[in-house]
Amino acid sequence: MSTIINFTNLSEVAQHLRKDLTGDNRPMKNLVLLFAHNGSGKTRLSMEFKQAGKKVDVDGNVSSRDTLYFNAFTEDLFSWNNDLENDTNRVLKLNPDSVFFDGLHELDLDIKIESFFNNYADLKFDIDYDSSTVAFSRSMIVDGNEQTVENIKISRGEETLFIWCFFLAICQLAIDKDPAYSWVKYIYIDDPISSLDENNAIAVACDLCNLISTKGNTIKTVISTHHSLFFNVLFNESGRKKLQYKRYFLHSKGTDGYALQNTKDTPFFHHIAILSELKKVCESNKIYTYHFNSLRSILEKTATFFGYDKIDKCIVGLEDEVLFERALQLFSHGKYSIFDPVEMGDDNKELFKRIFTGFTEKYEFHFPEIFN
Repeated sequence: MSTIINFTNLSEVAQHLRKDLTGDNRPMKNLVLLFAHNGSGKTRLSMEFKQAGKKVDVDGNVSSRDTLYFNAFTEDLFSWNNDLENDTNRVLKLNPDSVFFDGLHELDLDIKIESFFNNYADLKFDIDYDSSTVAFSRSMIVDGNEQTVENIKISRGEETLFIWCFFLAICQLAIDKDPAYSWVKYIYIDDPISSLDENNAIAVACDLCNLISTKGNTIKTVISTHHSLFFNVLFNESGRKKLQYKRYFLHSKGTDGYALQNTKDTPFFHHIAILSELKKVCESNKIYTYHFNSLRSILEKTATFFGYDKIDKCIVGLEDEVLFERALQLFSHGKYSIFDPVEMGDDNKELFKRIFTGFTEKYEFHFPEIFN
């Protein structure tokens, strides 16, 4: 059975997590994974954790802190100026009053952000540190010629990814012990994947685990989320990276406080719900290119479950397995996004259905109970 620990308030929960990471009367961990449904207090917990690391002088000013954090408040430091008057110079504004951006001009973060951002989006950006703005551009084919379109308004998903990569670049500086971030002892990340499709959610989780597991990293990390797929990938990747970590479910008990459920359970079988949706998609014949992203993510989780290193092991033995693998690689490419949906042609729809049917029959998913 999993252990359930009760708390009166979120401040007590934050102190408990800190003790997990410092090894206070228990085995020391370097990562805590926390799953909680919306409304359970995740964001408030991240602020309590941050607050517990602050020290204030006699004048009430913060004299020191120890937590670099990402949550909804971090995302609010970025906002759009859409140039409503001329509708041409659209830029993402940075809040210059926040300590989050202190010293960024000297650190020259552009290269570090770009190294992360290029993994997710085919966009160029330019940070103007003097005006605290970011302009985006994209190469497009117009009348058969490639040209760069400047000052574009990017999608909400692309904006989320840029802000996330901005934060990752700062995390990299802290992990590399840059003097500007020598104060960071903890990184607290709360739900960094809002507005992302499942393919990018998987990529963000994998890249995050790679960063945390950097050799020589001494910074402790807490990651909280309500997204079961994101939690699943973190769960599996943390084990694969041999990280010392704890896994909790956070429950709100209303006026009776909060509870942490210490769990070693297998991850949520979130792919069952996705399979159900894809089954309906096949039956309706309304199949879009981004549905290949969902199907690929299912194969990735299945490969993880069976300990395969590649998803192609999941389609070995299926009719036309080479064709299936090529189709999955092509159509699950990042440019086929839920933010720019394109319906498949009839030939590709039939191919999608054949892959879906072959996979579900190979692993004997039980009809009709699952899909009802």
